[in-house]
Amino acid sequence: MPRKKRSAIKGNKLSAFDLKTELIRIFKLHPDATFNPKQLSRRLRISNSPDAIKNALEELLKEGKLIQPEEFRFKLAASTQKAFASKVHEGIVDMTRQGSAYIVCEGLDNDVFVSAKNMNTALHGDKVKLRVWIPRGRKKPEGEVVEVLERAKEHFIGTLWQYPEFALVYPDGNTNMDIYVEAAHTKGAKDGDKVVVYITDWSQDRMKGPKGEVTTVLGAAGTSDIEMKAILINAGFELEFEAEVIRQAEALPDEIEAAEIARRRDMREVTTFTIDPDTARDFDDALSVAFIEEGLYEIGVHIADVSHYIRPGTALDKEAMERSTSVYLVDRVLPMLPEKLSNELCSLRPNEDKLTFSAIFRMDDSGRVRSRWFGKTVIHSDRRFTYEEAQEVLENKSGDFEGELLLLNKLAHKLREKRFRKGSIAFEVEEVKFRLDEAGVPIEVYTKERKDAHMLIEDFMLLANREVATYIHKKGEEEEIPFVYRIHDEPNPDKVLEFAAFAGELGFRMDVSNPAVIAKSYNKLVEATQTRPQLKILEPLAIRTMAKAAYSSNNIGHYGLGFEFYSHFTSPIRRYSDVLAHRILERNLSGKDPFRVDKSKLEEVCGHISRQERKALEAERESIKYKQVEFIKKHVGEVFTGYVTGFSDRGLYVELARTRIEGRVSFDTLDEGFDVAPGRMRIKGLKTGKEYKMGDEILVQIVRADLASRQVDMMLAKEAPMIAPVFE
Repeated sequence: MPRKKRSAIKGNKLSAFDLKTELIRIFKLHPDATFNPKQLSRRLRISNSPDAIKNALEELLKEGKLIQPEEFRFKLAASTQKAFASKVHEGIVDMTRQGSAYIVCEGLDNDVFVSAKNMNTALHGDKVKLRVWIPRGRKKPEGEVVEVLERAKEHFIGTLWQYPEFALVYPDGNTNMDIYVEAAHTKGAKDGDKVVVYITDWSQDRMKGPKGEVTTVLGAAGTSDIEMKAILINAGFELEFEAEVIRQAEALPDEIEAAEIARRRDMREVTTFTIDPDTARDFDDALSVAFIEEGLYEIGVHIADVSHYIRPGTALDKEAMERSTSVYLVDRVLPMLPEKLSNELCSLRPNEDKLTFSAIFRMDDSGRVRSRWFGKTVIHSDRRFTYEEAQEVLENKSGDFEGELLLLNKLAHKLREKRFRKGSIAFEVEEVKFRLDEAGVPIEVYTKERKDAHMLIEDFMLLANREVATYIHKKGEEEEIPFVYRIHDEPNPDKVLEFAAFAGELGFRMDVSNPAVIAKSYNKLVEATQTRPQLKILEPLAIRTMAKAAYSSNNIGHYGLGFEFYSHFTSPIRRYSDVLAHRILERNLSGKDPFRVDKSKLEEVCGHISRQERKALEAERESIKYKQVEFIKKHVGEVFTGYVTGFSDRGLYVELARTRIEGRVSFDTLDEGFDVAPGRMRIKGLKTGKEYKMGDEILVQIVRADLASRQVDMMLAKEAPMIAPVFE
């Protein structure tokens, strides 16, 4: 990484207009304060002369934007203050690469745009207080951060560059800031090292940036291991557990006491197995099958009883709540729980007795649930299947537990059909997978095909999650029992209309007159992609029209699944939401009197879990992007088939088939100029009239792959490669 020019250390010289703008910005942030020119000069840290600052203040005085309550002191005029004293809201920062942000605020229909100069040191994920206004002549709100209420993180990973009397750390990712480190606090880091830095002073001055101290030196930048660790730390996750958390985990007994087994329903003699990815190390769900009579079956969904081991208020519990989720990167998992729990005590390993919390259903051949039972159990898994092994049994109709697997698959199909009839949406975003060498470098990239074995597990987990939420709701019909619901709101009507117009340009017509028919239209789109592959580019765009799923104690249903009541009950090893669901459900199974937690406190925890989930997903996507670029870097100069996914003023974006690696073809590399059509659906050559439109299949050559920026540059290719690269 080349060093940045650091002229800002001395101070930039602002134009007269920019100087006045910055002065007003300071006064707006401190509307009741008075400043003299010298104080303002110190805050700005610019190289403009004192006379220039004084002249700018006098001009603002003449314009009526400032007043002068006493000699040499200035204050924001009441009229100016009123103009900017718009409503104050709170929200979470969603930052762009340019340093500006969109902030989601409760009570506002639209996200609030905040320019980079109005961020006031706020960064991605921070909870902030901001002033909001509607600019004249516009419809959407803009704002200015007035206070950072809660930092998403205070530790950052970045590259350190030495200067004679100090060092600067340039954080990875989307931070748009430099961290100033005194020479005595670099911990011996060398030029170009990756380091972890802790912010000691957020009172960012515009020229120096926030102040920090290096806490860990990771070493020379560029290795895959360091980059993966950087992604986790930059997302706000701690790489190690604290000593007390490990101590408590290690102190847990390995053996199950006979008295504990006696308190539970004993399912050890019932046929039980797990089905998981071949790389899985923790198994938090198992299925059991018992044949009751002709056409009637007892299906058990057994979930690791994490809440038995993690008690409220302990260091283990606090750590699990703080993390809220395991984080799954391409080459590693950062677990929510220490290994003693996640991979040993709670993992439903074959041929071992395990404590579980179960949902047991009596079902008939039509997939109808005749009765249900929830409670604590003990199980003994007879077999650990990988998805591939289970799929082989289903396809060949032979192998271990073939009767049980075939029955489960038949019932899963019935559950799925019923779910889609009632409004569930069939979107299945292709999952990018990698095969790595011993050093963690990708040697193969492919998209995972979802088959019956995958969907079988999903359908029974959905059933358990829905039934648990329904049980709690019905028990609290007279007086609500606060619970952790997984909610998903209806799509934004404006976004849906915009998407429908977009889809129409590609020849797919949609009915978007109400939420119910929107779901049907989306399912018809999924069906259409089977015969018209170019429509596949619409699926991720359609998903973006929808609200994000979240956790809440205020149930509004789950639009995407078409469920009125839905929770997360089935993955407590990796999700704290499920641990909470287990605790509340258990207390409401014993006795007639409902058990209720404080709803306001529960909602706060739900908000935290939702934020942690979003950070984990961002980290996962970042690791996928890094590995995609790392893979394609070895194929610079080669030609691939791709699909046009978008246009900008600088070029067209292309996603490679099967690998979903995205890159940009710059207009500078084309033989002629192109005009971007309104709506950015197509471009047209100014000389030849040649058109490229969304969804077009084209050949591209890889020109450059930059790991630091995660960017891939491409150019159009006229001929296919003689030997196509192998991806799967």
